[in-house]
Amino acid sequence: MDLFDLNGNEEKAKPLAERMRANNLNEFIGQQHIVAEGSLLRRAIALDRLGSCIFFGPPGTGKTTLANIIASTTHGEFIKLNAVQAGVADVKKAVEQARNNLKMYGKRTYLMLDECHRFNKTQSDSLLPAIEQGTIIFIGSTTENPYASMTPAIVSRCRVFEFKHLSQGDIKGAMQKALKDKRKGLGAYKAEVEDAALDHISRMAGGDLRSAYNALELAVLTTPPQEDGTIKVTLADAEQSIQQKALSYNEDAFYDYLSAFCKSLRGSDSNAALYYAMRLIEGGCDPMIVARRLVVHSSEDVGMADPNALVVATSAMYAFEKIGYPEGLIPISNAIVYVCEAPKSNAACMAYHAAVKDAREIRDDDGVPPYLKDNTFGDKETKAQSKNYKYPHDYGGWVKQQYLPDKLKDRVYYKPTDNGYEKTVKQIRKDKGKE
Repeated sequence: MDLFDLNGNEEKAKPLAERMRANNLNEFIGQQHIVAEGSLLRRAIALDRLGSCIFFGPPGTGKTTLANIIASTTHGEFIKLNAVQAGVADVKKAVEQARNNLKMYGKRTYLMLDECHRFNKTQSDSLLPAIEQGTIIFIGSTTENPYASMTPAIVSRCRVFEFKHLSQGDIKGAMQKALKDKRKGLGAYKAEVEDAALDHISRMAGGDLRSAYNALELAVLTTPPQEDGTIKVTLADAEQSIQQKALSYNEDAFYDYLSAFCKSLRGSDSNAALYYAMRLIEGGCDPMIVARRLVVHSSEDVGMADPNALVVATSAMYAFEKIGYPEGLIPISNAIVYVCEAPKSNAACMAYHAAVKDAREIRDDDGVPPYLKDNTFGDKETKAQSKNYKYPHDYGGWVKQQYLPDKLKDRVYYKPTDNGYEKTVKQIRKDKGKE
């Protein structure tokens, strides 16, 4: 205990989300797909044999909490850095400390790096040899997909664990536990929270437990106590604390309206799509749910019949993020009309599903035609074969050439229709002799 903080004021000042962090795997909430009994990660933690790994997923899903649990259960040293603040010098200092721990005490060192996607190439390169040699066990935490946002050399040496949004049931259970916990939670406030209020916060938190804790704590701390000292938190209090009004329809109706909206987009009825979108939003649905479905359907149902539909839909989603409610609904409405009135084709979507099926079921690890292989570090034979590659621009932009592996050379995934721009695509393919 800090001698200058005998009353524990520093601990009390921490947000509820920080105070309620799980201290062990039995207390950990959600992510059963990676921490369930008998899982690889759980066994590795229990045996103190965890290798370098990266935790990635949305905020408030337990990435940092799990890293802290690893820190408390391992017999090694634990160093924590934040990629936003740490520089090359900090990394080198951590690596040197890890090297000394290993040589002098035989202890492994875990390096926890928050926001690891913010590490640039120079910082990553300074860390790479230590990971490669086992001097440190790297644990990265990020909200970004590491395959797209991090140095491939780092990612290839780590096992990647994807964290998912927590379920409404997990979040509601966590809040109920916090309301009863007198030491770390809100139990000392004698708070009584309506079940409808807990349901609303857990739904509107969008799978983010930190957001739910923050809303619950705000609701309890700002609601005046009654004469007997009890704090009664109503649905109205919950709406204000999380800044989202409750849905004016039940959960079944919500999914019915959302389904009707999606099918109206696909059916090219802009009047119905606009109505269902506004019915959802006016009833308390987050407009971003409507915007995200709009983006998906601009590709799933319009696709190459009008490639501009995706541009309009994503632009509308971005505009709403920046403008907010209510003016941001104008570009959303514009995009709804555009997607509805655009010609329809699911050819690209069907091509996607067919390609995924083959990618999963047909394994041909050495099936890449030799002349398409990377010859930068290849052997003599690979470099010789690369000369057979036909550079399309030397032939006016296109030349007949096999790109698929031999096992799939006759596969046709994308079959353009006669709708909208796809009719033009179809004609271009005919002119080139592709069909």
